[in-house]
Amino acid sequence: MANGTALSVGPAHLDDHAFLVAANQAMAWETEHKRLDPERINPGVMAALTDPAKGRYLVARQQGRPVACLLVTFEWSDWRNGLFWWIQSVYVIPEARRIGAFRALYRAVEAQAQAEGACGLRLYVENDNDRAMQTYRSLGMDECRYRMFALWIRAQGAGLRGQGGYLQAGAPEMQASVFDNGPNSPARGIL
Repeated sequence: MANGTALSVGPAHLDDHAFLVAANQAMAWETEHKRLDPERINPGVMAALTDPAKGRYLVARQQGRPVACLLVTFEWSDWRNGLFWWIQSVYVIPEARRIGAFRALYRAVEAQAQAEGACGLRLYVENDNDRAMQTYRSLGMDECRYRMFALWIRAQGAGLRGQGGYLQAGAPEMQASVFDNGPNSPARGIL
């Protein structure tokens, strides 16, 4: 671990909202070069924070500071008479990468899923994200034979700006320094 500081993992709290929004924005930009619409992501994160049926956020902290997160959502499997737990919205801040933050989050999810009788863990990954795929394999996950298809139900007039709630042009307002929650943070007033 960096500087010998251990990581702690636990459920996200309401005061993690700004971090979770910023993490989602950073992840979307880094992995898909997409800019999330703040009018969608802010209430979307809050919905999961306040309604466990929508999902559960976990946060990894180093010295009390959030450095990584993920969201678990649930899919019923009639074939298995059980729930698959989907790992989504994974993000580790750049300075906390390669110190075991995702591994700690993953192991916590795995333990909870086993304790609650889930039938399995699933996640999706960008086709060209080889580093992430290597990490998932190292944790014991196998690549599935499925491909994902999607249909956007909500039209642009129903609150989405751009496909799937993305803003298409330009870089996100937040930068890596958004995680500095000090008074001079460039994220002040954005989140």
